[in-house]
Amino acid sequence: MFRLLLLLIIVVPALEIAVLLLSGQVIGLWPTISLILLTGVLGAWLAKKEGLQTMRLAQLQAGRGEIPSGVVLDGLCILVGGVVLLTPGFITDALGFFLLIPQTRTIAKAFLLRLFDRMIKSGNFIILKRH
Repeated sequence: MFRLLLLLIIVVPALEIAVLLLSGQVIGLWPTISLILLTGVLGAWLAKKEGLQTMRLAQLQAGRGEIPSGVVLDGLCILVGGVVLLTPGFITDALGFFLLIPQTRTIAKAFLLRLFDRMIKSGNFIILKRH
């Protein structure tokens, strides 16, 4: 896991720089900067909208006595998507929007559920119950 994280810390910024340089050459400096700012503002608005909607749904489910498990994964995806959108770059912006848009977020949630299930079965993730 640490190797994967280290690889991402090195590879993703290098790819982002390459894409930004290419974009600057193809469409120009100011359009590239404008796109970066536009995706940041749009991403912040979308993260706030989706986050508030998810919090309302969690409160509604908790008020009915339901466990808001799916909403927790939504919140995790929205948090990560919002943070990733704050970093400048088109690759991270694509990932951020993927995690923020409800229709594509369901794909990420299914992946996370499979990942958590695999981690629990292998003993790498433990859930403690309180009595």
